[in-house]
Amino acid sequence: MATIDIRAVQKSYGPISVLKSVDLQIRSGEFVVLVGPSGCGKSTLLRMIAGLEDVTDGEIAIAGVRVNEMAPKDRNLAMVFQSYALYPHMSVGANMSYALKLRKTAKDKIVGAVSGAAATLGLTALIERRPKALSGGQRQRVAMGRAIVRDPQAFLFDEPLSNLDARLREQMRAEIKKLHARLGATSIYVTHDQIEAMTLADRIVAMEGGEIRQIGTPLDLYERPANRFVAGFIGSPAMNFFTGRIHRVGDDAWLDLGEKRRIPLPGGARSASDAELTIGIRPEHVVIGEAARGSGVECPVELVEPTGVGTIVHADLGGVSMKVFVAGLSPLRAGETVPLMLPADRLHLFEPGTGARLN
Repeated sequence: MATIDIRAVQKSYGPISVLKSVDLQIRSGEFVVLVGPSGCGKSTLLRMIAGLEDVTDGEIAIAGVRVNEMAPKDRNLAMVFQSYALYPHMSVGANMSYALKLRKTAKDKIVGAVSGAAATLGLTALIERRPKALSGGQRQRVAMGRAIVRDPQAFLFDEPLSNLDARLREQMRAEIKKLHARLGATSIYVTHDQIEAMTLADRIVAMEGGEIRQIGTPLDLYERPANRFVAGFIGSPAMNFFTGRIHRVGDDAWLDLGEKRRIPLPGGARSASDAELTIGIRPEHVVIGEAARGSGVECPVELVEPTGVGTIVHADLGGVSMKVFVAGLSPLRAGETVPLMLPADRLHLFEPGTGARLN
């Protein structure tokens, strides 16, 4: 499988800049997920790698070969789209083999490639069916099989699961993960769903406004987000944000949340004393109820949302609506007052202007 090198790539449509000097190196066999909100440029970048969009400036190299001027068909990449794009009048087998027939591949090689891909994807029993007789998940597997039989240098996935319901998305995430483990293929996957990014990626590329905000493993972005954007985008439920000030006397530092609410900061804090900061904490790291009694702040419960695997509790922390994720079912009810604690070692501090992370 191939490496993919993206060097200072830019994309503009007239005066509108869509991608701004993007640099990214993808290792052979790596599964990289491009994640970000709509309009951040992730699909445009994927289409540029595929050759479906021209590069305004910069260079894209696949397996060490510059491909800027190379036609899509010559790049030996396979793309799986959000739309299955299957031929409705063809069987599963015919859909999967069509690209190989256009290449005038030998019949015995076509049969071997299609049967192998069908077995890998659990489509052997469906090989004679047409797309209208398949479920959404089965159609997406056919689209993936059509990509696999080509034996490409890399796979490109453009939000392939967004048309599926929640249960099918979960099943197909697992299928894609197992498929990657079996094939060891270089893969680039575009999504706006941070759960897909966290569960599938070797590395995540978080994008915003045509720029890369952070590159790292899923746990890197979850535990140590480089800025407020990444902190708020990665994680479900989303991170809580509020403002506070750091105070320091000698080697002691604490976070002042107002109304005599203080959180000690072990080892001090690398910030000017009395500086106003943006503070973040994930809902699953907030302590609520008996575990916080004696060291927490009494807060009224505003809303309780049971989700099955856990409960999201909304509490009012001095005018800040704080989401708390509690495993399992919670006995808390709206209108109650309960202690709430923010562990100092779970806080994330950000510059209020730039959003950059502070140590």
